[in-house]
Amino acid sequence: MGLDLRKLEHLVAIAEEGTFTRAARRLHLSQQALSSSIRALEREVGVDLLDRGGNAVTVLPAGQALIDDARVLHGIARSAVRRARRIGRAEAETLRIGHTPAVTGDEVTALIRRVHAIHPELSTHVNQRYPDELSEQLLAGDLDLGLCRAMTPERGLSHSTIDQRRLHVAVATDHHLADNDSVRLAALADETVMVWGHPGRSGYTDLLVDHCRQAGFEPRLLRNPIQGTPPETAVIGTGHIAFVTVAPGLAAGGRVKVLTLEPHVHVPLHALWPQHIGSEARDAFLRGATS
Repeated sequence: MGLDLRKLEHLVAIAEEGTFTRAARRLHLSQQALSSSIRALEREVGVDLLDRGGNAVTVLPAGQALIDDARVLHGIARSAVRRARRIGRAEAETLRIGHTPAVTGDEVTALIRRVHAIHPELSTHVNQRYPDELSEQLLAGDLDLGLCRAMTPERGLSHSTIDQRRLHVAVATDHHLADNDSVRLAALADETVMVWGHPGRSGYTDLLVDHCRQAGFEPRLLRNPIQGTPPETAVIGTGHIAFVTVAPGLAAGGRVKVLTLEPHVHVPLHALWPQHIGSEARDAFLRGATS
């Protein structure tokens, strides 16, 4: 049995919009046409996918399972067309890389330089993405590779550790710890730690919390209200600290001091990519990054 990708797109739209009316408007279809499409899809699959009772549409477990796979299938189809088009036009492949705020631009640049030393012909295009955006765009085929820390890969994504970076502590230069060059992890028990994701919803935040617990204390956390900025800048004007991967010394134009964290604590740099989408440039990048 073959599935019509257009019908799957219709199902995804209804799930995301919550009603047939909004989904039909988004898809530029009549509600009758959209309803007929979903009825046909349910006949093809052989089970109900949506509960149409009440004012809103509820996605049934079977429908959610199909939606999860539909996102993967759409990404594969789009990438297959893009790859065939590029090969047919004899165009070079550009590796589209996204990275979360937990991975600094300097880290990405250093990694690309390492790979370029082995594959100087490799072309890359890099942008920062929040974790949800990163997963979504990888599955949609809009990105070839994602760089992150401690993200749980969604269905359809592969995952590997390509590096380990040592963790340090950033403080503002007027902070009481700024006169030190190093600090022990256990000595931070009374400090408030700036983080970028909510505990329980951010794998990286949970990883940092686990390191603190292993040092014998439960950290006080404050989510940075200014998202998307370099991690070391979060401490400016706050009186708080932040765990960072930048090198010890002055940072942020001299307004921040990065202290060596003792004992050594390392955090992983992870790569995510679509399982069923081929990319010669991505494969070359991963080989170069881990060599």
